[in-house]
Amino acid sequence: MQSKQVTSGAGADQLKPSAHDQFVGSIPEIYDEHLGPLLFHFSAADLAQRVHTTLPEARRVLEIACGTGISTQYLCDCLGAETEVVATDLNEGMLAYAREKRGGLRNVTFQQADAQRLPFEDESFDAAINQFGIMFVPDKALAMAEMARVVRPGGLVAFNVWDSLETNRVAAIAHETIASFFADDPPDFLTVPFGDYQIDPICRLIEGAGLRHPDVQIVSAKIERPDARSVARGFVEGNPGILQIQERATADPAHIITAVAEALEIAFGPAPLQIPLQEIVFLARRP
Repeated sequence: MQSKQVTSGAGADQLKPSAHDQFVGSIPEIYDEHLGPLLFHFSAADLAQRVHTTLPEARRVLEIACGTGISTQYLCDCLGAETEVVATDLNEGMLAYAREKRGGLRNVTFQQADAQRLPFEDESFDAAINQFGIMFVPDKALAMAEMARVVRPGGLVAFNVWDSLETNRVAAIAHETIASFFADDPPDFLTVPFGDYQIDPICRLIEGAGLRHPDVQIVSAKIERPDARSVARGFVEGNPGILQIQERATADPAHIITAVAEALEIAFGPAPLQIPLQEIVFLARRP
């Protein structure tokens, strides 16, 4: 495993989010309130339990792309009072919200960090965890190598990705409905989190970082949500896609939310909605 020199902080180039990483303004709050209960709580609980089952002796865990801290909270609850969690994210807006809402979690430190240039010593964690973040990293091979670098021999790298838009119809319907408001250059944000799901290339990425061939599990769930409008608002305003909508300035976000909500009710019935979702979980050990 190649060693990497640790610096006190990443430079401006490393810490500059891409257009798809701009979780700014009210986005973190809407993301947490409206998308969180649909997309993130069940998967965060599942991933935390898998980490605990696979590596019950873990006492220092790094979380990458912690967002608003939903997955951090489940890790904290599942891993035990003696386990330290260092929760990182590139986006300061998401971290600020995480600190405000979940800053009281025991043994948790929130810190800004670039997944491609982690400011931590080699072999300094028992596990590195990433919930639905690898899809946003420009250099995925570098990020995987960094996760492998910071875990000890025998340690664990655990992460998940969404299955395709075709499999996760709720996101596809939102994407298609949003796009229908734009004759040219429709917002494409939702193609990013649901666009990196091919298992074999991800396994090659993992092995290329020097990790063992991963345990791969496809996880399905049916999530109940009390109303379609909350789900629609999350998909329209709870992610950087709202910035794309605002930049085009040819459609009212409120009208788009209404249309998405109506499309979701047609697909999943009246409230409460029963929404199927599917993710893919990867667990890889460092030799």
